[in-house]
Amino acid sequence: MADKQEQVQQTPPHFPVVIVGAGMVGAALACALQDVGIDCLVLEAGALNQQADWSADDVDPRVSAISLASQNVLNHIGAWPRIEAMARLQDYQSMYVWDACGTGHIAFSAGEQHLSNLGHIVENKTITTALHQELAERGIEVWSAVQLQDISPQSQSPRHVNLADSRVVTTDLVVGADGANSKVRQLSGLATREWDYPHHGLVTRVALEQGHANTAWQRFTEDGILAFLPLRSPADATAGSYCSIVWSMPAMAAKAHAEMPDEAFCAALERAFEGRLGKVLGTDARYVFPLRQRHAKRYYQPGLVVVGDAAHTIHPLAGQGVNLGFLDVAALVQTLQEAQHNRQSLGDTAVLNIYQHRRQGDNLRMMALMESFARLFGNQHPLLSLVRNQAMRSMQTLKPIKQHLAQEALGVGKHLPPLAQRSA
Repeated sequence: MADKQEQVQQTPPHFPVVIVGAGMVGAALACALQDVGIDCLVLEAGALNQQADWSADDVDPRVSAISLASQNVLNHIGAWPRIEAMARLQDYQSMYVWDACGTGHIAFSAGEQHLSNLGHIVENKTITTALHQELAERGIEVWSAVQLQDISPQSQSPRHVNLADSRVVTTDLVVGADGANSKVRQLSGLATREWDYPHHGLVTRVALEQGHANTAWQRFTEDGILAFLPLRSPADATAGSYCSIVWSMPAMAAKAHAEMPDEAFCAALERAFEGRLGKVLGTDARYVFPLRQRHAKRYYQPGLVVVGDAAHTIHPLAGQGVNLGFLDVAALVQTLQEAQHNRQSLGDTAVLNIYQHRRQGDNLRMMALMESFARLFGNQHPLLSLVRNQAMRSMQTLKPIKQHLAQEALGVGKHLPPLAQRSA
């Protein structure tokens, strides 16, 4: 009898799905799976953040340009109302892109698309806080401050997920939502195609003399790409407006700009942006990161799948990274719900191949588009400069091409999974 009790005690707990990573994509997936009746466990290396009343001065330099499709995903799972309640999001009605080496430009507006806005700029911390609040309110099981040790057996379902603290769980499906340096992807041996760009990215928040006009601005400079993304101004704001900037430039230049005195940095930024929004009045702390593109050649193996940045990372040119991740969530939920209805195992390769088919082509198209822009605008050869300017003028005047680009960025105009569609 004692032996039987000991055997029962040693049997690890089982969850239909184990999600590794409670970032934006992993947390959204957990909530969406619960809504279709699929239980899961979420494993997170860090601590969850459910505190929504941080100071207006406590700004996350990392922001996302949330598309309409991503907003639909967040709205369906109850996170979007929480984001709105925090009053730290800024919608934008237009986007203006121009080349420093010429007169070419292209402008998009919400009115052209018969929409009230083109999307929202939201601090990543705001999104994760809303999602972590939703996880807690739903009672979804989350183990935080845990380290993934191993996943066994290889290429077979069900999987054993082994943690560094010696705990073990079994599951029909491991989902790697643990970011660009995904340990799930590394442990599974899923191969990637990846390369570094010669530039690094610099991010910060800046105060500006003039209003941002609810516009996302992007300038292609001689050294790289400079984006000004509109932010909601604090209640006690003294500046005309605030923007989050993403500035790509050669690695040494990025380091030098990050270490400049604030006044010198503001002056350099103002020159690079041609003073479009008046003087740059101030800057927060600046952060530099390398730019890398990565794509998993396969998204799955038996009992395991990767989503979001664990499957693909792209150039931050148009802020599309997290939007691709939320579309991954929508497609995976649809696929697993269908599998459950058909009494298939959630980790069956036939099931996971459907998910890959639904997402890989779309992700590759967006990655190819961003790569083309990055290469085209990253080369200052006079002939290419001429081609760039002519291309931008053509896009501005040829409505079908412009419409296609706008719809790709908005996440509309194509067949979307139910979770990414607007509620009736």
